Amino acid sequence: MIPLLHDFTDETVLVVGGGPVGARKARRFAREAAVVVVSPDFADREFGGAELIRAAPDPDEIGGWLERVDPALAVAATDDEAVNDALEAAARDRGILVNRADRAGERDAGSVVVPATVREDPVVVSISTGGTAPALSKYLRQELEETLAGAGDMAELCNELRSELKSRDVAPTRRREIVTDVVNSPDVWTALRSGDPNTRQVIEDVLGDELPPSGGERA
Repeated sequence: MIPLLHDFTDETVLVVGGGPVGARKARRFAREAAVVVVSPDFADREFGGAELIRAAPDPDEIGGWLERVDPALAVAATDDEAVNDALEAAARDRGILVNRADRAGERDAGSVVVPATVREDPVVVSISTGGTAPALSKYLRQELEETLAGAGDMAELCNELRSELKSRDVAPTRRREIVTDVVNSPDVWTALRSGDPNTRQVIEDVLGDELPPSGGERA
């Protein structure tokens, strides 16, 4: 499987199944998408603000729900294999992405797997074992959370620094070298992880070391 990142802003995700798995899926996507959960019953869990519709669709009714909701992604999360099969088939017929939450291990071609994710915006790292070892995905996610501390601030710093260097007509090769040095600097990482990162000061320090002031020469 090839990992891809998909932007679900202003999109809808349909989750069929209101048990613990459906609730987890709803919470996962509700951070970005509008989520609709269809189920005859709902677990005593948080659904992340998703719209909950109490209904028990038969397999032959699934297509109607897809037409009604028009989702970018459909999640099959019931304990009824016939309903899940119908959702998968109907979604594929309509070119809708589909995730089978009841499947582990090998997947059919075109399947979508929702990986474990470590998020340090705008940095996102995803981990998947192909559905074979969810416990391992969870363990690796917890390990990476500490490693990625400060990565979001570093990404923002690099973006600002690149823009500043470009505005001062620094050659692309030299820009890459400067940004790479910043990324590899333990002192910068320590500053960013301190809880009070002053990225503007880091940029000014780099520019002061590397370049004459904008519009003039070094003294």
